[in-house]
Parts: sequence; C-alpha cells; structure tokens
Amino acid sequence: MAGEDHTVSGVAGRYATALFELGLEQNSLEKIETNLTQFGEALDASEDLNRLVRSPMFSAEEQGRALEAVLDEVKIDGLTKNFLMLVSKNRRLFAVPGMTEAFRALLADHRGEISATVVSAAALNDTQVTALKQALKAAVGKDVMLDQRVDPSLLGGLTVKVGSRMIDTSLRTKLTRLKHAMKEVG
Repeated sequence: MAGEDHTVSGVAGRYATALFELGLEQNSLEKIETNLTQFGEALDASEDLNRLVRSPMFSAEEQGRALEAVLDEVKIDGLTKNFLMLVSKNRRLFAVPGMTEAFRALLADHRGEISATVVSAAALNDTQVTALKQALKAAVGKDVMLDQRVDPSLLGGLTVKVGSRMIDTSLRTKLTRLKHAMKEVG
C-alpha cells in the first residue's frame, strides 16, 4: 500500500489534473474540494440533476443554463463553477463523478494522505469515523481521507476500499456466504 500510485487517466483524469493544477496555483484546493463535495451532494439528492448530468438528450446550452442555476443555488462559484461550466460546454458532465474522485486522489496524494471509500448500512457517527480512520492509518501508515456513503442494503457492517484493497464485513456478504455454504452441504 505504501507505494500506491495516484496517477489518473482518461477524460476524468485529464480534467481533474487540470483543475488540481489550477487550484494549486491559485491556492484554492480546499475550496474546490468543498465545492465538489457540495455538487456531489446535490447530485445525490436530485434525480432531475442526475438526469441532466447523465442524459445526452439535453443540448450543451440546456445543460449549461440548468447547471448555472444549480451552481448559483448551492453557492458554488469561482474556479469550481468555471470548471463545471467548461465541462458542461464540452459535453463531459457525465464524467464529473469520476473527475471528482480523481481530484480527491490527487489532493490526498498532495497532502500525503490516502483516500478510502467506506460504505455502511447507516451513517457513521464521529466516534466511529475517528476509530475507522485510526485503524486504517495503522494498517496503511498514512493519514486517511474518508469518502463516506450509506447503502441500507448492506443490512449491517461496512465495506472499505483503500486503493485496490477491499474489506467487506457487511452482513449482506456474510449471509450470502452462508447461503452458498448451505447449498454445498445440502
């Protein structure tokens, strides 16, 4: 894990790298990170916004007008707004989630951190997040930046992805393994 490579590639990687470099030059990486998180939350909360971002049925002009209204509503401005508007103009809005993930990987590498995604059946409280970060830091030897998601279908437990490693302690997975074991017996 210590030699984890944080190079990014593809369309999302190129855009994320450009945003990261501009943010670094303008000393605004934290603001960009906050704005991208806000936009991600807006995407998660709105099916209409998700459809706008993913559907090729909307013209670039329609996407741009709608996106600008959304960005103004959630108070995203400056470099992040300009970036997202450019992405919209270039018909690449569908790749924003990947761009955000790639940006976070670059930012974590810049900070000497490693990013991890944790999916839990219910939202984790601050104590649980702190304990998880400490356990992951002990395992990988770096500070850990957590991307938290909730998936009630896990029933209980967690899945944690750090780099190419996946740790799945979800109740759903345990029940699935038990089901398969029972099939082999009977």
